[in-house]
Amino acid sequence: MSKTVEQAAAALPVNVEETTIAAPPKKKKQPYPFWLGGVAATIAASITHPLDLTKVRLQATGDKRMLQSISKTIRTAGVLGLFDGITGTWLRQMTYSICRFWAYDESKKLIGADEKSPAWKLALAGSMAGGIAGFVGNPGEIIMVRMQGDFAKPPEKRLNYKNSIDGLYKMVRDEGWSSLGRGVGPNVFRAVLMNASQLASYDFFKAELLKTGYFEDNIYVHTTASFAAGTVATTVCSPADVLKSRIMSAAGTEGKSTIQMIRTSIRNDGAMFMFKGWVPAWMRLQPTTMLIFITLEQLKRLVDWTRGDL
Repeated sequence: MSKTVEQAAAALPVNVEETTIAAPPKKKKQPYPFWLGGVAATIAASITHPLDLTKVRLQATGDKRMLQSISKTIRTAGVLGLFDGITGTWLRQMTYSICRFWAYDESKKLIGADEKSPAWKLALAGSMAGGIAGFVGNPGEIIMVRMQGDFAKPPEKRLNYKNSIDGLYKMVRDEGWSSLGRGVGPNVFRAVLMNASQLASYDFFKAELLKTGYFEDNIYVHTTASFAAGTVATTVCSPADVLKSRIMSAAGTEGKSTIQMIRTSIRNDGAMFMFKGWVPAWMRLQPTTMLIFITLEQLKRLVDWTRGDL
């Protein structure tokens, strides 16, 4: 009798769904802090500051060669002279770079783009971010350029800013509030080119490299993608970068007109003035670009680790 009952029970259908343990719902990934890109850019710019200083002085002064300019800086101001204007660099990165990385992420959301989107869509998001960040970061950009180029000038023409805050105060006091917008046109134009080429091309190259199957999302793909992005950005931005440096470093009425500066530069240096300082610009932007994105990716991993997402 008991054997018959056991056989009948075994024959009954079992509801598999009731016995399966439901998997916990996947945790939605939170967005990264908006200031993360600015911190990464500040770290990178601090490391590469001597190269940036040399690039600005080549573009804004009569120095002809990179090594000549570096030697002149060390001879006149010592090794620490290679870090002239570092507070201007910090001010610029903590305004311009924070804004551009935040605006890039927001622009991608606005137009429905992500890292795997077509290049034109990423470039559009980068352009939108560059336009906003170039305007917001213009005062910091002026102070950075002036502080970096100051010691290359004759003593009687130096501005002698103690730091970036002192520079802002003296600039507004001596030249008026309108001075904060000096060179804003070329700066915004350059920022649009920079972010359309640097941020967008990094996302594009990273996605394309991951598609090949030879790369994983690690430091190797970050390094390769950022190397390519740095070369693209240097070439695209060189003309606007040279104009921006010359206009912002000029005093008085000399640099008020972009057209006037272009005419003067072509008359004095020829049409190739637009690519003057390309090699030091590449040598500065290349490691900076690589450091920015490698540092940013590591900071993102750190945030993921603190949130328990790894």
